[in-house]
Amino acid sequence: MFKTIREEIRGIMARDPAARSTLEVVTCYPGFHAITLHRLSSRLWRHEWRILARMVSHIGRFLTGIEIHPGARIGKRLFIDHGMGVVIGETAEIGDDVTLYHDVTLGGVAPSVDSDSQRNQKRHPTLEDCVIVGSGANVLGPIKVGKGARVGANAVVTKNVPAGATVVGIPGRALVRPAATEEDAFAPYGTPLGDIPDPIVRAMDGLMDQVTTLKVRIDELEKQLGAVQGTGTLDYDSRDERVSPMGEK
Repeated sequence: MFKTIREEIRGIMARDPAARSTLEVVTCYPGFHAITLHRLSSRLWRHEWRILARMVSHIGRFLTGIEIHPGARIGKRLFIDHGMGVVIGETAEIGDDVTLYHDVTLGGVAPSVDSDSQRNQKRHPTLEDCVIVGSGANVLGPIKVGKGARVGANAVVTKNVPAGATVVGIPGRALVRPAATEEDAFAPYGTPLGDIPDPIVRAMDGLMDQVTTLKVRIDELEKQLGAVQGTGTLDYDSRDERVSPMGEK
């Protein structure tokens, strides 16, 4: 138990430059308090002390503003930074060295309207090792967020995320990014630093390229048609009305 607590403290100090001492983490970090209480409530839950487990979880929510269902499975060194408003559902699974920021929701999407059958189904997401989820993000449903992936602030993710991908926007769209190095492996708030290649802008650029190509092709066809008809290149007046070479409509 104490070994696990020491690992949690080391994980927080490694990822938060504001953490200056072990004492500061133990006394002033609600994320640390929430995880410690969750370890207790989770153990009670696994031993079928369900009501007592929920009571401990509720106390943790009251003290920290972080709601973690005792049924959630959480790996080592989870860092919940700031923490207020974080919600982690019953069937959520979180790997090692994951970072969550405030207002993050790991929520469930019920696959059935039958409440009894829902209790026996996976409803919440799985976050693999080293995932970063930015503030205000919603990761919903029994999906998987691959190892080392980043979910940008306020993103809404409802589909699987490949390992190492960065997801931004509503709905979440994956951006291509180079493999992380030792220097840039950690991204605060899960948001890429520097220029963000907006997928919508990228799609619009592709459409504009196609429009330009089609316009050039149409001009070529009109020239060929004019040559066949012996009228030369077709002209257009200011109202885009076709005119003859003599200027008559």
